[in-house]
Amino acid sequence: QVQVVESGGGLVQAGGSLRLSCATSVRTSSIDTIGWYRQAPGKQRDLVASISSGGRTDYAGFAKGRFTISRDITQNTVYLQMDSLKPEDTAVYYCKRHDRVITIERVQEFDYWGQGTQVTVSS
Repeated sequence: QVQVVESGGGLVQAGGSLRLSCATSVRTSSIDTIGWYRQAPGKQRDLVASISSGGRTDYAGFAKGRFTISRDITQNTVYLQMDSLKPEDTAVYYCKRHDRVITIERVQEFDYWGQGTQVTVSS
């Protein structure tokens, strides 16, 4: 069973930094992408950044220039470095691992979510 565990959230003042970690169990070649999402109260869950198995990164517009996603393959961990934080970055941040299993018969895709970690940015 794949497990996804986030850590690193907390309370920080505007302009400060946090680094979130996403640890996933069971490293396999089926991992396609790992992404960070966030959800503020009363709002939908939005993609923040993602990194593919090949190392390609993608960022939401609000994250470009302030957030950096990276990975440590040996530790099965993906990081989200968040700098120049703003009060509007306050949200629960979730990590999602997307697997793609390809066999002769079919392609199966699976999503595994963590429980989330709270990030609060005070003004």
